[in-house]
Order: sequence, then C-alpha cells, then structure tokens
Amino acid sequence: MATSGRRAVSGGGDRHFAVVDPATGEVFDEAPDQAPDALDALVERAHTAWRGWRADPAARTTALLAAADAVEAAGADLAPLLTREQGKPLAESYAEVARTAARMRYFAALEQGARPITDGRAVRSEIRWRSLGPVAAIVPWNFPLQLASAKFAPALAAGNTVVLKPSPHTPLATRLLGDVVAGALPEGVLTIVTGHEPLGARLASHEGIRHVTFTGSAPTGRAVARGAAASLARVTLELGGNDAAILLEDVDVERIADRLFWAAFRNCGQVCMAVKRVYAPARLYSRVVEALADRAKATVVGPGLEPGSELGPLNNAAQLSRIEDRTARALAGGARAAAGGHRPGLPGYFFAPTVLADVPPDSPVVTEEQFGPVLPVLPYDRLDDAVDAANGTRYALGGSVWSGDPERAEAVADRLECGTAWINHHAELSLAQPFAGAKESGVGVAGGPWGLHGNLRPFVVHRREET
Repeated sequence: MATSGRRAVSGGGDRHFAVVDPATGEVFDEAPDQAPDALDALVERAHTAWRGWRADPAARTTALLAAADAVEAAGADLAPLLTREQGKPLAESYAEVARTAARMRYFAALEQGARPITDGRAVRSEIRWRSLGPVAAIVPWNFPLQLASAKFAPALAAGNTVVLKPSPHTPLATRLLGDVVAGALPEGVLTIVTGHEPLGARLASHEGIRHVTFTGSAPTGRAVARGAAASLARVTLELGGNDAAILLEDVDVERIADRLFWAAFRNCGQVCMAVKRVYAPARLYSRVVEALADRAKATVVGPGLEPGSELGPLNNAAQLSRIEDRTARALAGGARAAAGGHRPGLPGYFFAPTVLADVPPDSPVVTEEQFGPVLPVLPYDRLDDAVDAANGTRYALGGSVWSGDPERAEAVADRLECGTAWINHHAELSLAQPFAGAKESGVGVAGGPWGLHGNLRPFVVHRREET
C-alpha cells in the first residue's frame, strides 16, 4: 500500500516531498513535487482535451458513470490509503469513497437542457448552456476525495476539463483516485498535480484557467481570488465556518447528546460545517456540559486503521499546535475542561476530545473556527442573546436549533445568518441541495443543479419570427 499512490497522472519530474502518517508523526511515503513552471503544458493539455470533451454530452455521461463504478470498485485500495495519510477511522474513509462515487453519478445524470424565454415579443429566445474551459480545483486535507469529486464531478459533467491540486498533506489517495478513473476518462480531461506552494497560487492565477474552485481558509481564499482576478476567471470559494448550535428550553438533553457530540467531533472536528459552538439555556447548562463530557470521555481515540477507533488524530502538526494553543488560551482565560484539554499520550497528532465550560465569549476558541476536537459550551438567559451570539462572528456557513418543538425550532432557525440551518441535527447534506455560506464563509454555490450551473455560462439564441 505504501506505493499504491505513486504512479503520476501528470508527471512531476524527479522532485518529491514526504507524506506523513498523522497517527505516528512519521514519514511513510512520498509524492511528486510538481514544478510550477510545468503547469503551462498541463493547462494546455486540458484546453486541448476540452475541445472534444465539451462536444458530446452523452459520451460524458457514459464516461462519468464508468469512472464512478471504478471508484466504487477500488474502495479497498482507496480507503486504507486515505486513512493512512488523513487519519480518519477506516469506516469513515470507506464512507468517503462511497460519497465520491455517488457524487459523480449524481452530476452525470443532471441535464443541462435549453430553456425558452417568453416575453410577449415576436422573437423566439432560448437559453442554452456552454462550458467554460479548463477549471482549477484546489482541495484541502479534511475530505480529500469527497471534496475533489465535489469540484471535478460538476465541472466535468458541464463539459469542462479539470486540473486538480490536493493538499500536500493528503496527496496520495487523490493521485490514486486519478489512476482509478483514468481508464474511463479521455487523456487530459482530469489532471492531478501535487506539490507545495507556489504551485497552488500559480494554478489559480494561470491565464488558461477559466474557473477556480477552492476550499480552505479565508486568508488563502482571498489570495486565490486575487490570483484569479488577473485573468478574470470565475471563482467559487468555500472558506470554512464557525457553526453554532442553539438548544431551546424544551430540548431533551440525553436524547440529543450523542447526535450533538458527533456533529461536533466527527473527523476529529475537522469539518467546515461541524458544530463549533453550543449555546444552552442557563437552566440546562450543567446537564448539557455533563452529557457532552461523558460522551467525550467514552470515545475511543486511536489510529484510524485500528479496529474500534472512533476518533483519529488531527491531520498535521500545524493543526495540532493550533488546537493546543486555542485550548490553552481558553483555559488561561478562565475556561474549564469538562473533558479532555490535553494530548492523550499517543504518538502522532492526537488531541483528546475536549468539552470546554465557562468559556469567555470573546475567547478565540469561540469567535474563530478551531477546526479540531474542541467544543465550547456557553450558557444564555435570553434566546435573543443566543441568536445574536450565533450570528456574531465573521463566518456564516451553517447553524442548527435543537428542540422538542420542531415548529418553534424552525422559527428560530429562520433567524440564523447562514447558508444552511438544521433542526435537531447538523452537518447533513443532500447531493441535490445547494451548499453555500455568507460573510467570510465563501463565494458561490456548490451542490445540486446550482453547482452544475456554476461551471456553465448562459448562451442565448434569438430568432425573430417572420410575419
């Protein structure tokens, strides 16, 4: 397995970089370090492939469905490699492979049909859809395969070609994914490039790229947007979130505690739309803290490849350092660790699932996206104050309201400033729904027909009716 991701989809010369197993902190493989000046030839190859790929929608559908079948069949190779470089439990890696294939099938089946325009004039107008050209997809390390397919599947279905760059922390499973689908896709339609900066910056600003789709931090998203502006390429940016969960007075704490816990801690909290803050009524506050802390203490933390592990390590040393710093600052500011608050004594990048009580509301662990296994729980006296606090950060990706009265919860959810609001659950998405945020959580839309049309441009044909 150590070399299963090695065969290059795009080459990479003789330069390579190390890939670390986050469960041990040790190097276990390497990946090609693509020279940025080699992108010209790769983007040109994508442009050449675009001419044929855009011309035959039926062939695209057939190819994407065959590629999805190949991904599904390769699960036993993809999932362990994904766990080895990303850290998540093996069952979650298998689920990610399945979602990758499902997303490819979903977009392959979407139709782009022309639509007539009726406005009372003696002109027959019709909107048709045209692809954009080569698309640059830049993918983070938390869901490498799933987010890769969220970018390339709609782009390819729309008739574009894609040059995709995974995070240098998780390049191997994505390269293997490229190998797996290579037999179903024409050459140059999907190209995987791996390497460190300035590779991503060069790709985002390349004059041959017509759409840049990026998932990552807000500062890097701004840099991507600046780079894409040089050629006026379209941008889609998913830049993270600081989702709040508001519990109402009538909530059944014991009934929802497990769902709420995993909505925050799945994938070691490394989920953009995870619950990152909980607001609980003062009357229920101690019960909520205790229920979440009990689940944190009972969670099995260990290497993702070990049977029984429920929570793996953080993906990389920098993220572990960030989580340690945020937690330490919260504790120094008066917060109390009801569970966790420390490294568990394992090698690698592990951090114990942490529930923080009595957290100052202005602590960075509350106001910023921590992106790790740390959950602050804050009390409120007035519901209006909880809603204001939930809306009071620079992020606006998702949020949720938890109550025994779904109608009342929905009325509260309607007041949240975010792209998706859940009632009595969190961080669950359908392939058919739009996924977008407001404020600094991003620009553009992924998912559903909206994600497809984000990779298309309208083309209008007018024909005057002769009288």
